[in-house]
Amino acid sequence: MSTKLFYSTPYETKWTTAIKKVIETNDQIYVLLKETAFYPEGGGQPADTGFIDGIRVLDVQMKDNQIYHLMERKPENKLVSCELDWDRRYDHMQQHTAQHMLSAVLEELFQITTVSFHLGKEYTTIDIDTADLTKEQITQLENSCNSYIMKNLEIKTHIITHEQVSKFPLRKRPKVTGDIRIVEIDDWDFSACAGTHVGRTGELGVFKIFKTEKHRGQTRVFFLSGWRAIRDYQTAQSILDNLGTFFKTNKLQLEDRVNKLELEKKGLTKELETLKRENIAFLAEQMLSTQMEKVIFLSFADKTIKDLSILAKYLLQKSSCIILLSSEIDKKILLQHNGDYPFHCGKFLKETIQGYEGKGGGNELQAQGTFPTVPQLNACLKEIRERLVESM
Repeated sequence: MSTKLFYSTPYETKWTTAIKKVIETNDQIYVLLKETAFYPEGGGQPADTGFIDGIRVLDVQMKDNQIYHLMERKPENKLVSCELDWDRRYDHMQQHTAQHMLSAVLEELFQITTVSFHLGKEYTTIDIDTADLTKEQITQLENSCNSYIMKNLEIKTHIITHEQVSKFPLRKRPKVTGDIRIVEIDDWDFSACAGTHVGRTGELGVFKIFKTEKHRGQTRVFFLSGWRAIRDYQTAQSILDNLGTFFKTNKLQLEDRVNKLELEKKGLTKELETLKRENIAFLAEQMLSTQMEKVIFLSFADKTIKDLSILAKYLLQKSSCIILLSSEIDKKILLQHNGDYPFHCGKFLKETIQGYEGKGGGNELQAQGTFPTVPQLNACLKEIRERLVESM
């Protein structure tokens, strides 16, 4: 079994060691090392990556108490220089430690237990045994976690036997037997855990819950800590600064400014809808006054399919025609009648549009088709019009 440097010296980033074995199977190359600081995936924590003699380590897994390093290609030397992707490892150490702290605070403040933990690339989550968290509870959790960070508590590990478990006030008793690794936060929190952690809570820097959501009767908590939280704050501040410059205000007044703009937008949208309906009614009356054919056929470059649906409805209220309209902006066709004509709009449209890479369908009285390009739309429109005229 490899010596686990990620436990004995968790801040080790470079080391030299011997290759114990190279395994080639299923077009993949695995290496077993005498000593390794590469942490294998497990317990919600992703595997470390890095390099062995300049060759990328793609994945690390533990199986049958052996640590397998998946390599980009086969190493040539027996004695190799290893280098850990430290930014990735340290990020995992920060997030995993933050999870311990958050889980402990949840039990301390609200007696809520943690059910599961996942350390993702963008965010870290825990599922907790409660249906909801209030905004006030989230604020309390953040304040308490950041208070423990500022205390800079020491984090220790203990390797104990299964018989010694009762000596430690664990949040959750482990199911495994044999030797058990305990992670302690300065006589405050004790948890059985095989992951990697920072040496003191101060290394977490800052802690932030950025959202919660319901999940299978429980609550999923998304949080950031360490460099992740700092980068997120920097991004948020940059966005606020840019918005403040754009709206010529500071971040404290930005919310009021946006709310005011939203009210103005709603008013303008309502006014626009009224004008559009009036315009459509005028257009419909104009069309009906000059329309002599049973098929009303028009193509519009700037009207949406929603606008055309309103126009078609108005036309059918005033007359008995077959409506064939197209929207170039949406690349869509609308075919509709009021039931006075013995053909099925959906079937008629569907059998025609397939030759132009169109998609769509509908019922007896109304159908829509969508096309990849405007030329395809117009070509199909021409064929539909010709077929309708011939059938009348």
